[in-house]
Amino acid sequence: MSTLALAIPTPRLVSADVLKLRKRRGLVIVVLLLTVGAVVFSNAIIELLHLSNSAAHGPAGGVTMLGHQAFVISSLGAVAAAIVGATAGSGDFDSGVYRSLVVTGRSRLALYASRIPAGLFFLVPFVVGAYALEAGVSVAFAGYHPLPSTYLLTVTGLWLLLKLVVYYLLALGIACLVGSRSYTIGALLAWTLAVTPILASIAALGKVRELVPGVAFESLLPTALGSSARQGPVIGMSAAAVAVVLVAWVAAAVVAGAVRDTTRDA
Repeated sequence: MSTLALAIPTPRLVSADVLKLRKRRGLVIVVLLLTVGAVVFSNAIIELLHLSNSAAHGPAGGVTMLGHQAFVISSLGAVAAAIVGATAGSGDFDSGVYRSLVVTGRSRLALYASRIPAGLFFLVPFVVGAYALEAGVSVAFAGYHPLPSTYLLTVTGLWLLLKLVVYYLLALGIACLVGSRSYTIGALLAWTLAVTPILASIAALGKVRELVPGVAFESLLPTALGSSARQGPVIGMSAAAVAVVLVAWVAAAVVAGAVRDTTRDA
């Protein structure tokens, strides 16, 4: 049997990895709070402020508020993606069951590859649920704010989904590479929330800034959302350049994680 065939995880193996994540109640609660919970809480506060003083506070819906909430979902969702990716990548190793999985005769590459769809099956429903809720709020509670178009809602949703999938894959690869969930989460949070905005704001770096994944994502953000959804300055990049940057980062992380995961001592 070819190496490629051995690397393809079976549906049963993927289901088992999904179940491992779902059985972690703490993980489920944290991801739920960082996605759906954040949208519910922030919109509830905004709408309550509007109802109490409509002259000073606008409604929770509309294009502008969609931009604000897209920023919230993308920021906290990236945290959730890092947590899920780090847990999926290092969970078996941290819990000491990796050796048991290897001695069953399963391909190590298949064990690694199964975590990619498994983590996405776990994470994506939370992201989709959070954004679907926000899309509904942005239309139903728009008030005097401009209504977002169907195109804007669709593009914004796809942008969010792409960003969180990329950060999940980065976290998965890094966690398998370093073998530590806590180090992976800490490093990705520091890079995403602190280092990326600083690098993006340093004009002297010029084109070098385009190599940062966060900068690439900012250039993909729908312009109709304005500055409300942006984390830093706008650095124009072509679609091809964005694709190359994101694919290169994801490929490097996933391949490095695969090499380490399939060669480490069980």
